[in-house]
Amino acid sequence: MANLVRMITRKIVGAPAAQSSPAPAPPPQAPKIWYDHCSISDFELGKILGAGSFGRVSVAKHKETNHVCAAKSLNKASILKSKQMEHVKAEKNNLQKIDFPFIVNLHGCCQDRNSVHLIMEYISGGDFFGYLRGKGKFDENTARFYAAQVLLAFEYIHSMNIIYRDLKPENLLLDEKGNIKIADFGFAKKIEHRTFTLCGTPDYLAPEILLNKGHGKPVDWWTFGVLIYEMLAGYPPFYDEEVTGTYQKILDGKLVFPGHFSKNAKDLIRKLLTADLTKRIGCLKDGVSEIKNHPWFAGLKWQDIIYKVLTPPLKPKPLASPEDTSNFEGSAVSPAKEHSVLLTDEEQELFRDL
Repeated sequence: MANLVRMITRKIVGAPAAQSSPAPAPPPQAPKIWYDHCSISDFELGKILGAGSFGRVSVAKHKETNHVCAAKSLNKASILKSKQMEHVKAEKNNLQKIDFPFIVNLHGCCQDRNSVHLIMEYISGGDFFGYLRGKGKFDENTARFYAAQVLLAFEYIHSMNIIYRDLKPENLLLDEKGNIKIADFGFAKKIEHRTFTLCGTPDYLAPEILLNKGHGKPVDWWTFGVLIYEMLAGYPPFYDEEVTGTYQKILDGKLVFPGHFSKNAKDLIRKLLTADLTKRIGCLKDGVSEIKNHPWFAGLKWQDIIYKVLTPPLKPKPLASPEDTSNFEGSAVSPAKEHSVLLTDEEQELFRDL
C-alpha cells in the first residue's frame, strides 16, 4: 500500500479561499462498514502490503464476518519519538468524516500496548506508482482519466475545508477495476484559513511552503499540476539529484516540457504551477470549476467520472480471492514479529482519545 508517512523538513504561503460551486454529489454508496469497539485480535493478519517509518499495512480478515480489509498498524513508541501524534489523530478524524468513491474508507480504529491500528478498506489493485513506473509514462487519455478522479476527490475534501497536502503517485492506489483511491491522510488537515505545519514531499512542495508564509487549499492544486506532469513525463517537473536543487527549481519556477506534451496539457500545468496565488488556477473566483472547464478536460463528462461509467485505462490482475495480494507483488511480504518498546502509563495515556 502507499507509503505510510514520508516527511521532510521544509517551509510553507496561503491565499484567500476561492469561491467554488459545491462538490458534485457522489452516487449512492453501500453503507459504510464500521467496526465499533473492535480489537486487533478480531482480525487475522496476512501479508504486509507496505511499510513506512513507524508502521506497516497488512491485509486483514475480520474473523467473524470474513470481511477483508487492511490494517494500518502504527508503532506507538515511534509515533511519540517522531512527534507524529497529531498526524495520526488527524488521519483518523478526517477519514471518519469522509465517504467518497475515490478516497479510501476507514472501517474502525483500535489499539494495543504497542500499536494504533487503523482498519481500512483493502484496495486490491495495487500501487498507482508501480503502474506508472512499469509503463514509464502515461498517454494523455490515461493521465486525464486519473487526474479527473483526483480532482473530484480534492473538490470534495475542500468543500469540507480539508486539505490533503501529500499528493504523489505513491499515495494513490487502484481498486480491483482500476479506479483511483487516495490513501495516506496523515498530512491532511481541516483548516479555516492558513496553516504553517511543515510537511510534504520535496518534488511536490509548493513555493508557498518553501517560503514559510502559511498555506491553504492552493497547495493541493500545485501538487495536482505536478502529478499531471509526472504522469505524462514519467518524472516530476522540478527533479534534481539534490533536494536543495529541487527546492531552487521550484522557487525559480522554470518549466521544461518534453516534446510530446500537448498544447492544452502544457497550458493547464503552467496555470497550476504558478507561484502567484492570485493567478493559480483553482484558486481564483471560479474555483475548481475553472480547472474542470479547461480545454485539456474538454469532452469529459464529470458525471461519468464520479459514477464510474467509463472503463479505467489501467487493468489490475483479477483476484484469486478477496485477500489476494498479487497486484502488490513487489511489496507484499509475510508478516514479521513486531519489535516492541514498553511505554509508561503516562505515555499510554496520550493515546487514550484515539
